[in-house]
Amino acid sequence: MGHHNLSDPQWNGPTPRRGILLLSVIIPCKNEEAVLRQTHSRLMSVLQQLTTDFEIVYVDDGSTDSTFKLLREIQCEDNRVRIVQLSRNFGHQMATTAGLEHASGNAVVLIDADLQDPPEVIPLMVEQWRNGFDVAYGLRTERKGETLFKLWTARAFYRLINRLSAVPIAVDTGDFRLMDRKVVNALLHMPERDRFLRGMVNWLGFRQVGVPYRRAARQAGETKYPLLKMLRFAMDGIASFSVLPLKVATWLGFSASAVAMALIFYAMCVHMFTNKWVSGWASLFIAVLFMGGAQLVCLGLIGEYVGRIYGETKQRPLYLVQELLGFSAEAKVQQEIARTKGDKS
Repeated sequence: MGHHNLSDPQWNGPTPRRGILLLSVIIPCKNEEAVLRQTHSRLMSVLQQLTTDFEIVYVDDGSTDSTFKLLREIQCEDNRVRIVQLSRNFGHQMATTAGLEHASGNAVVLIDADLQDPPEVIPLMVEQWRNGFDVAYGLRTERKGETLFKLWTARAFYRLINRLSAVPIAVDTGDFRLMDRKVVNALLHMPERDRFLRGMVNWLGFRQVGVPYRRAARQAGETKYPLLKMLRFAMDGIASFSVLPLKVATWLGFSASAVAMALIFYAMCVHMFTNKWVSGWASLFIAVLFMGGAQLVCLGLIGEYVGRIYGETKQRPLYLVQELLGFSAEAKVQQEIARTKGDKS
């Protein structure tokens, strides 16, 4: 997979990069008016200390507050700021994808606007990029402000998906990471709708390394991933990287059939070799419920995959852009041409 332990004395590391770096920082936003100014101030403070050119690409994912108004003001103050306003809320993963398609840097950083992932970690990621790594992902050593339930479910999810999938995903990671341009280009050639970006980046391979950091509590606003949305996101991750649930449904069906056949054989033996018939409605009621429940579980699992196939066959665009700010006219034309080619392919 290309993940490496920097403390391993037997590993010499990749070839360092010496080229000029243009860094693109992508920030998906949805109703972030309470923290947006603070986020931009901290981000600029960090980026201006780097000896490199940079751009910041904010993606407004259908905000209903004054987020876009603030973004417009920020862009007027600094021509290194780009804004992609989506036509409606398409979701965090789609907004991030929109940012990736509009970023022009030869290295790209993904970070959320809520300051839980501190911008001060970005220089460490850039350092790993200069050391020759293609992906430097944030590795959470501490997660402040999160409940024990969320911490437990997050760890359980990563362990579950690592058991189900052939592609391992590091525990306690998110979308906060730096990617080289070739990784971004490869990622953009994966047009699937049910996007689980951290898993997709791991599937790509390349040279990857973890950058440990302490995750802070959310500065303001509300989480964009409540429980039900987290469960759906987890299902997207599992269904995108494993067909094992379909195999479980098959084995569940075989198991239910085996139990039913055993009970039928037992009933026949009792009827043929004894004077007693299987009495009582409870056993029959339990058997019917068991078979019905097994069938519904199997149909539900199959339905999840069929629903994803249906979504892919419609070939709708992943997102729609309402307005672009801060991009040159030439860049807009090139991005439109690239998007048109992507839709036709």
